[in-house]
Amino acid sequence: MTTAAAHPDQTRAGGPAPGVPRLGGLNPTLVRIEVLRVARNARTLAFAVVMPVAIYFAFGGSGGLGRQAVGRGNVAAYSMISMALYGAMTVAVMTAASVSVERAQGWSRQLRLTPLRPQAYVAVKAFTALLTSLLPVVAVNAVGLLSGATMPSDVWVLSMLLEWFGAAVLAAFGLFMGYLLPTENSMQFLGLGLALMAFAGGVFYPFYLMDPILQEVARFTPMWGPSMVAHAVLLGDAFDWVWALNICAWLAVFATGAGLMFRRDTRRV
Repeated sequence: MTTAAAHPDQTRAGGPAPGVPRLGGLNPTLVRIEVLRVARNARTLAFAVVMPVAIYFAFGGSGGLGRQAVGRGNVAAYSMISMALYGAMTVAVMTAASVSVERAQGWSRQLRLTPLRPQAYVAVKAFTALLTSLLPVVAVNAVGLLSGATMPSDVWVLSMLLEWFGAAVLAAFGLFMGYLLPTENSMQFLGLGLALMAFAGGVFYPFYLMDPILQEVARFTPMWGPSMVAHAVLLGDAFDWVWALNICAWLAVFATGAGLMFRRDTRRV
C-alpha cells in the first residue's frame, strides 16, 4: 500500500513549510521600521500639514464666499473636504514614492534576498503612506473648524474617514510611480501629475459646475471616485456604485503595477 507524498509547500499540519513565510513575510518589525523612517523626516511632516492648509485658504476656505450655504454645510466646508482629500492623497503619494530612493540605495534588492514577498512589501509601504496621510486630514479639518466651516457632526466625522480612505488609491499610485520612474525625476513628475489629476478629477471645484465634456473625462481619472464619495456626505447625494467602481479599478491597476515593478526591479540580486 502506498501513500501520496506530501506537497513540498505543506507541513504535516497542512500549513506552509519551513522557509515559506506566513503573510508573505509581513511582520510588526518591518512596519515599525517604515513608520519610524517617515516620522524622522521633518520636511515631509511639515509639508503634510502646511501645504494643504495654505491651499485651503487660497481656495475660499475663509471670507464671505466661505459662509455661503452648500448642501448640509457651507462653501468653507466643501473647500475643507477638497483640500484635506488632496493633502492626504499628496502625502500618501510622496511617502509611497520614496521607494525610488530605496531603489537607488539598493535597499529593495536587499529585501529580495529575504523571504519577504512583493505583496507584503507593497502592503507595508501602503500602510505607512496611509498613516502619514492622516496628518493633513486632521490639520485641514482643525483649521476648517476654527475658520468658519460648518456642517453636522456626523457629516464631519464621516467626511474625515472618507478623505483618509481616498488616499489609499494614491498610495498605490505612488508605489507604482516610485518603481517606474528614475529617482531624480520621480518627485518632480509626481508633483505636477497630482495637480493635473486633481483638476481633471474635480477635486478643486464642484464637479457639477464643470463643463459636460470635462465631466465625462473626469469619470475616468483616479481622483474622481474618492472626491465624489467624500463630498457626497456634505452635498446629500445618493451613493453611486460608479464611484466605487472607479476607486476599485484604479486601486487594482496601481497595486498590481507596483507588485510587478517590484518583481522586475529586484529580479537580479
